[in-house]
Amino acid sequence: MRRRFFVEEFAHNAAALRGESAGHLARVLRAAPGQLYELSDGRELWLARIERVSRDEIGFALVERLPAPAPRIAITLLLSIVKMDRFEWALEKATELGVSEIVPLAAERSERALAVAAPKRAPRWERILLESAQQSRRLRAPVLLPIAAPQAAFRAADTTCLRILLSERAGAPPLRAALSVRTGSGEPPDAKPRAVTIAIGPEGGWTDAEFAVAAAAGFAEASLGENILRTETAVCAALAGIVFALG
Repeated sequence: MRRRFFVEEFAHNAAALRGESAGHLARVLRAAPGQLYELSDGRELWLARIERVSRDEIGFALVERLPAPAPRIAITLLLSIVKMDRFEWALEKATELGVSEIVPLAAERSERALAVAAPKRAPRWERILLESAQQSRRLRAPVLLPIAAPQAAFRAADTTCLRILLSERAGAPPLRAALSVRTGSGEPPDAKPRAVTIAIGPEGGWTDAEFAVAAAAGFAEASLGENILRTETAVCAALAGIVFALG
């Protein structure tokens, strides 16, 4: 299976790969004229042939336009900030599982030092999303939105999509029940939701105030079972469930 890379644009039947990706392709993968790779600009997908190789840029000629189907479901992940290595692992796996947008949350129980340091990590997070999207052969990388307080992110969620808040509280219905809720968007009764926003809390869980604002914003509580999961484990379990049920 051919590797896929992201480029800024296609123009005049050509494209150029620059930056770290070009360096990786040139040095590690030993790029040479005549080799074929897949290129995406986030909208179109092309089979392309290497025409020239330099240290900082690889030039391609476009050979054949490839099918680029749109995702069947758009998933927005509201993800509370946890320890950086685990947060970054969660970003990688969320990308592989098809998330469209990610909003890092500075929750009340997020470690304050991590939340303060998080904005400086955004460029690194963008690279993680890009590299993971290339590895998993996506058409585009997820959009990383600015860090937000949970209350603001809950209120800003699209009211036409299915909104889910993962909860460890006793009595929270299972995720499969939350996924069967209709959005009231005017679609047929048997139609599956085409957009989901899911919020995943930090170690220690959500506060009562965060639960209240989420409920007021239309988020349904959902549980992943009796066991208490780490945040990054909950990301994988919840997204896999959503993709299985709705994707």
